Amino acid sequence: MISTNLQDILAESVSHNHEISKKVMLRFGDIPHLTNFSQAYFAPGQVSPAHSHSDMYEVFFVEAGSGTIMIDYEKYPLLPGSCYVVHLGEVHEIANTGLTELIISYFGICV
Repeated sequence: MISTNLQDILAESVSHNHEISKKVMLRFGDIPHLTNFSQAYFAPGQVSPAHSHSDMYEVFFVEAGSGTIMIDYEKYPLLPGSCYVVHLGEVHEIANTGLTELIISYFGICV
């Protein structure tokens, strides 16, 4: 069994923008094929710049706030309760376009 609690986890930077923080609940190696299970915190105006992955899918779930996710250069709204799956090779970027913190839970699956 693995047990974690967000309140007990120290924040660290996301790799694509060191000003955005995250709390990693599960890491690579904890569960087969899972790269991480984390929660990211975007201040208003913060952006995780466009990038892609050749070896994993990513799933993003919006907990709070609002913003946009660009997938292959098309923008989609990020609102509480929305979920997006980014496939292998798809270019994606997340931006907080709202006035409050954008909180996203996300995980990656290796192939």
